[in-house]
Amino acid sequence: MSPKHVVFKKVSRDKSVAVYMAKRDFVDHCDFVDPVDGVIVIDPAQLKGKKVYVMLSCTFRYGRQDMDVMGVVFRRDLFVVTRQVYPELQDKEKLTHTRVQQKLLHKLGDNAYPFFFEFPDNLPCSVSLQPGPNDVGKKCAVEFEVKAFCGENQDEKIEKQSSVGLTIRKIQFSPENTEVAPFADMTFEFLMSEKPLHVKLTLPKETFYHGEPVKANVEITNSSSRNIKDISLSVEQVTNVVLYSNDKYVKSVAKEETEDSVPSGTTLKKEYTLYPLLAYNKDRRGIALDGRLKHEDTNLASSSIVKQEVLKEVQGMLISYKVVLKMISCCEAVACLSSFLSVLCSEPDDMVFEDFKRVYLKGVVYGDDDESPTEA
Repeated sequence: MSPKHVVFKKVSRDKSVAVYMAKRDFVDHCDFVDPVDGVIVIDPAQLKGKKVYVMLSCTFRYGRQDMDVMGVVFRRDLFVVTRQVYPELQDKEKLTHTRVQQKLLHKLGDNAYPFFFEFPDNLPCSVSLQPGPNDVGKKCAVEFEVKAFCGENQDEKIEKQSSVGLTIRKIQFSPENTEVAPFADMTFEFLMSEKPLHVKLTLPKETFYHGEPVKANVEITNSSSRNIKDISLSVEQVTNVVLYSNDKYVKSVAKEETEDSVPSGTTLKKEYTLYPLLAYNKDRRGIALDGRLKHEDTNLASSSIVKQEVLKEVQGMLISYKVVLKMISCCEAVACLSSFLSVLCSEPDDMVFEDFKRVYLKGVVYGDDDESPTEA
């Protein structure tokens, strides 16, 4: 028996327009981005002669809406494009781009009309900073939305009763590079010690995917007169807010603390395993996520890949990761040793169809157009 599918759909309050989409995650493959496609169903009686438009937008929001100070709005539309869907400006056959659209048009009838958008090359991927348990209001985020609405023209004020907005995500996929193995190699010299301490940290590869453990190989040659103890490793997420503020947030998303020691004149070779997962970082304020449709279906944010000739400021927030090795010598802290890596990029699973429904997340207050899908 063939598997059943549920379609992402949402209907406006006055039933004038409804949006049907086959997926909510659109992958940036570095050399191309999955296009946004779907179908809008209209009710001519409810439209009363008005036109129907669909809009794709990318917005950067820094802080809550009530943070606006002296007319300075902490929000910027990075990309907005609007197209008329009804009355159609071209024949439906020319506007239909995908097999999913063809199936939906056949199933939904004569009042169904397709829409299609392509992302420009310079847009960032979806990312949001996780709010704390008691935070209220809008979060700091780069968000994408598909909105359908009706009106006399596309520039008039959008009526909430006659509009419907669906939050989507643009997510990063990075092909695995097996040729690059990140490493850090440092030598420390101590006062009153003739010979140095040599430390090497190596990762087996540069790219790690969501849910994949990070294995780090540590080699310490202690020729000094100091005893080394309390070795610890962590994966640190570095978030740079490059629009408005130049704020920088560094959060440890995985940590392994040990009592391993390296006495003077000895050597340690050991592999440590770290698990950078959102499951271990829930409710931690400031952790960057791959957007957020609902808490359970997102991940730690993927590393930012900025294409050439694209201004970093347009990206809103830049995400990177590093593995940090720390240890303590007798009565003196040894400087940390870090190795940079590109981690937590993933390819989506097979297509799943779900209904959109309003839900409220703990610690997040949604507006009328903030949606999160649940399985029908």
